[in-house]
Amino acid sequence: MLNSPTAQKFILHWGEMGTRWGVNRTVAQIHALLFLAGRPLTADDIVDTLGVARSNVSNSLKELQSWKLVRVSHVLGDRRDHFTALQDVWEIFRIIVEERKRREIDPTLSVLRECSIEGTQDRELDAAALARMQTTLDFLEMLSAGFDDYRHLSPQTLQRMLKMGGKVARFLGPNDKEST
Repeated sequence: MLNSPTAQKFILHWGEMGTRWGVNRTVAQIHALLFLAGRPLTADDIVDTLGVARSNVSNSLKELQSWKLVRVSHVLGDRRDHFTALQDVWEIFRIIVEERKRREIDPTLSVLRECSIEGTQDRELDAAALARMQTTLDFLEMLSAGFDDYRHLSPQTLQRMLKMGGKVARFLGPNDKEST
C-alpha cells in the first residue's frame, strides 16, 4: 500500500511542499508516510520505505515530535519505538499554524514592539520608516489576535466559517476599503 505509485506521489509531493514551507524534505516525507500508513511504523520501516539514512530518520522523527505531529507508541512484544502521525487534518493544520506562530510570528512581534518603543527615541530613524514598522506591528498583532480568537473553535465550526467566507466577502462588498 505505501509502495503504490499514488502513495509514493503523495509522499514525494508532501516533501516538495515541505521544502517550500521551510521544512526539511525528509521530515515532510516521513510525516506523509506516517499519515498514510494508518498503523505505527518503526524507524527501520521508514528507512526501508523511503530509502533514507537511519540518522536522518531519527533526527526527522525528533523534529516531528517537537512539532507534536508524531507520537511514539509501543507494540506488545516489541521493544522498538513505533511512530504514528496525527490523522485529523484539522488538528494537523491547527498544530502547524500554532507552532509556526510560536516560532516565527511571536518572536517577530517582540522585536517589532521593541523597535516601536526604541524608534520613538531614535533621532536617526526616519518618521516614515517608524510608521512602516508600526503598520507592520499593527498588522501582525491583528493577525495574532485573530488566530487566538479562532484557534479553540471546533473543526465543525471552522468548516462552517470557511464555507461562509465567500458570503461574508460579498456582504462586506468588494469596495470595502475601510482601514483600521
